Amino acid sequence: MQHETTLWERTGGIPGLIQSSLPPVVLVLANSWWGLYPAIAAAAGAGAAVLLYRWSRKQQLRPALGGFVGVAVAGFLAARSGEARDFFLADLWWYAVAALLCAISVLVRRPLVGVVWSVMQGKPLWWRHDRVSLHRYDIATAVVAAVFTARFLVLHRLYEHNEVGWMTFSKIAMNYPLWAAALLVVVWAVRRSDSRLSYCTREAA
Repeated sequence: MQHETTLWERTGGIPGLIQSSLPPVVLVLANSWWGLYPAIAAAAGAGAAVLLYRWSRKQQLRPALGGFVGVAVAGFLAARSGEARDFFLADLWWYAVAALLCAISVLVRRPLVGVVWSVMQGKPLWWRHDRVSLHRYDIATAVVAAVFTARFLVLHRLYEHNEVGWMTFSKIAMNYPLWAAALLVVVWAVRRSDSRLSYCTREAA
């Protein structure tokens, strides 16, 4: 039987967490030793090294590729402004936009968690016509929006005070713990919704 990769495995698990944390940590340390531009180069080098390491070990490249692109964009923004804190500017934008999209999707009765799950499964948005399932997807999407909002508020506060070291710490510390809690709610909504579909299908038959 073919092994189906879990979400935890797709994101790299514990090694993925460590590897994704490497570029910002390298940036902070190198910036304090050598200055901004060598620090940007060192962070980009760390991202490339992670990518090559995973490729050489035939591991999932998706997390490393996404991380490398993120580091490249972050490095470009920091180099353009000449401020180390702008290494985290793309994260700030992403958190704000993602939180807004999630909130809007709930207001227009198309919660993103349900939409994304249906697209992944290749199924229609049947749950929009089932009030119980729609409500559960509303809750799950609201929780995801809350995670993005919390990360934005903390990072924005530190960005305003130019606390680059603490920005790195918050990026790492608020990543997996918050998403682990949000994932529990998402899984709850998905499983209950799928159970509702099975129940409604049996009743219709």
